[in-house]
Amino acid sequence: MGFGIFELLKLVGALGFFIYGMKVMSDGIQKVAGSKMRSILSKMTSNRFLGITTGFLITALLQSSSATTVMIVSFVNAGLLSLVESIGVIMGANIGTTITAWLISLLGFKVQISAIALPIIAIGFPMMFSSKSNIKALAEVFIGFALLFMGLDELKHAVPNLKENPEFLSFLANYANMGILSTIIFIGVGTLLTLIVQSSSAAMALTLVMCYEGYIPFELAAAMVLGENIGTTITANLAAMVGNVHAKRAARAHFIFNIFGVIWMVFSFQFFITTIDSYMVTNMDLSPLNFDIYNPVAIPIGLSIFHTTFNILNVLFLVGFVPLISRIVIKIQPSKGEVDEEFHLEHIGTGLMQTTELSILEANKEVVKFGNIIAKLFGFIPELLKEKDDKKFRTLMARIRKYEDITDRMEVEIADYLAKASQGELSVEASVKVRSMISMINDMERIGDICYQMSISVERKSEQKAQFMPDPTTSLEEMIAEVTKALQVMNKNLNTNYSQVILTEADEVEIVINKLRNKLRKKYLEKIEKGEVKIQTAMIYNNLIHSLEKVGDHIFNISEAIVGDK
Repeated sequence: MGFGIFELLKLVGALGFFIYGMKVMSDGIQKVAGSKMRSILSKMTSNRFLGITTGFLITALLQSSSATTVMIVSFVNAGLLSLVESIGVIMGANIGTTITAWLISLLGFKVQISAIALPIIAIGFPMMFSSKSNIKALAEVFIGFALLFMGLDELKHAVPNLKENPEFLSFLANYANMGILSTIIFIGVGTLLTLIVQSSSAAMALTLVMCYEGYIPFELAAAMVLGENIGTTITANLAAMVGNVHAKRAARAHFIFNIFGVIWMVFSFQFFITTIDSYMVTNMDLSPLNFDIYNPVAIPIGLSIFHTTFNILNVLFLVGFVPLISRIVIKIQPSKGEVDEEFHLEHIGTGLMQTTELSILEANKEVVKFGNIIAKLFGFIPELLKEKDDKKFRTLMARIRKYEDITDRMEVEIADYLAKASQGELSVEASVKVRSMISMINDMERIGDICYQMSISVERKSEQKAQFMPDPTTSLEEMIAEVTKALQVMNKNLNTNYSQVILTEADEVEIVINKLRNKLRKKYLEKIEKGEVKIQTAMIYNNLIHSLEKVGDHIFNISEAIVGDK
């Protein structure tokens, strides 16, 4: 039978079936465990060895090293993990991803799980209609597990019968006896295959099936497995291109770790393969290399041993160099987040995290940064009031305009990100937090607008050569100092666990600002009545007092939103 377009579509469809099952199962597990993962991770990554164990367990559970990497990146962004700790978890994820191969080797080729897949779906299907989100997520785990192995069964049938297409086998044979060059070529094939299917687990499944059916020899399948280790890091690096600086660093660390492992393995490849074969002959009476006594069971088990041993050894070799890897990736990918004159969302990229809860965690970090930018923007106002040099005055005006533009764009991008995140299933707590953050960024943007309007008022004062009275009772300095204090309280609250924030301090500062507004307005009205101040100057002064009071109101609104009162 030939292999035409229809057969190719069946193969692609089977591969899609397998990947979809893996995704459904992974998403379900993340929903079941996602809300608890933050506290678990913070406790289990106190040193790199615990981090490796954590990465292994999470990836073994989720069946996706990519999902684990994305989660770890989000925890680094949120400040729950350092980059060094995250590298340890990523190392563990590399070991955890080998569990997929063992599941397929021990169950997929021996036990016909596809035969009981429909009963498993029958158990999970009614659970999908539960009103409880955890039970619905558990249903996804069951259904995803069944689809995963149904997909694998279809994959086995969809792979072309290469024995009936000897021209393809002869094509492979041309590259099978070239020593180390053959190894490098098939590492490239494995890398390309992973890039095409966008999943190292799916590429591994395809490699196992092809080797199991005898289409490619064990050595070349092992080389493809090495390539799949590189391919999964390239996928992560491509995804990180639109991500933040932390995503890029984690992806670079993953790439450095895996590429170093493949390099040392290339030079010890033949010794490694022979050792695995000897071990299996001695302990299992199986041989993936000896085709005189053909036993297809040896193939997937041998590849699984190779995959697992390689990743464990690579971790053991590099675990002592984690701080060095961290320094290298920081040097390769420096953060531009401190360059405050440039608009830069540091903590959220264009893509969402794997779970809604993690996306909200990312957005919260941007809200904290937004608060710091607002404080810096307001700090330009007193500088502007005191500045006498015309050139420096113009520079300050330009910076205020630029910062006001930054606040506009930050509000839009954070709000868009939160809107996309809200399309997923939200817990009651997460839903409240999203509404609070939308309220906060709206108030922050309004503060930016008010600061810009204040700069226009100060500019008008400068053009008119108007002078406020030197009497300290009518000065703005005291009110500016109180608003600055309110901003400090606001940013302290933004950096605190929302459930622990109380409004007492913010309320006290807001009361002082309102009293000062009344006091300053009264004093100035008296001076107008006495003819001590020009009307134009009085209007500018009154606008500034009103603006400062409005800034204070918006700051208090933000603190109210933090505690959920707004």
